[in-house]
Amino acid sequence: MRPPEFWSHGDIASRAISAALSPLGVIYGESVAWKHRLQKACRPGAAIICIGNLTVGGAGKTPIAITLARTLQTDAAPVFFLTRGYRRRSAGALRVDAKVHDADFVGDEALLLARVAPTIVASDRAAGARLAQSQGARFIVMDDGHQNFDLAKDLSIVVVDSDSAFGNGRIVPAGPLRESVRQGLARADAVILMGQGNPPLPGFAGRVCRATLVTDRRLDGRRVVAFAGVGRPGKFFDTLNEVGAEVAERHSYGDHHVYSRAEIRDLKERAARAQATLITTEKDLVRLNTQDRDEIEVLRVRAEFEDPTALKSLLGPLLARTRSQA
Repeated sequence: MRPPEFWSHGDIASRAISAALSPLGVIYGESVAWKHRLQKACRPGAAIICIGNLTVGGAGKTPIAITLARTLQTDAAPVFFLTRGYRRRSAGALRVDAKVHDADFVGDEALLLARVAPTIVASDRAAGARLAQSQGARFIVMDDGHQNFDLAKDLSIVVVDSDSAFGNGRIVPAGPLRESVRQGLARADAVILMGQGNPPLPGFAGRVCRATLVTDRRLDGRRVVAFAGVGRPGKFFDTLNEVGAEVAERHSYGDHHVYSRAEIRDLKERAARAQATLITTEKDLVRLNTQDRDEIEVLRVRAEFEDPTALKSLLGPLLARTRSQA
């Protein structure tokens, strides 16, 4: 899905469309609150850490989840990822095998996560948690799920893109929010701000950390044609500029876009005409078949915290409690 322009624009037409749709947004937000009140959450033996957000689209959850899992791994903690597997073809709870499964079968984010730690995809998060625990998980990191109440969470972290923040402040379909900011933050133990902005966090008194997406690669003077089908393609293009690339063309697609052979062929032809390298994100690359990946480079990013001790500080009490229960 590509976010509608009226979610972030402040012109008269955008405000009118948003206002007309706002009653539907109120109903959607109330449905989240209703589920929270009525759904009986399962509490498995493994500790549940949820990395979620309050808006539709990318805020940087997956890189944060990966950094968090690697932090747990340094403490020799048996950690599994749990994710829905957006648009996956498979059904039920399933452990991802990156050597066998493709993005169509398990979802693109699941393949990225599986490179770091064992990963379970499951729409029923309680069933997924039970499968992870049966295979030795002591910690389960949920990539997304702040608005899912199948599981009782031991640590809830909300990731906020500090530059775009909460758009027009309305709930889908009137705006990008999944629920009201105040309602969502009331269930959060910590907020991670991605970027340098300082959006208001109404009613929130918990821990606030700051992180950015970084890459160890420089592309000084390299001419590139860039394409991305992620939540915020513009951030990828900005990163290319920051690492010194000369971006000849930018091509944006909706989040989780499934590329056709014709689209990839056209992009390669454009790069050839521009005498440039075709480059994309790691998440986009895993959605391509092996043949289409030829002649395409990838810019990998990772989440880096402003305070290197921030995650250890957040996880410390949970680690201590888990050790005492062992």
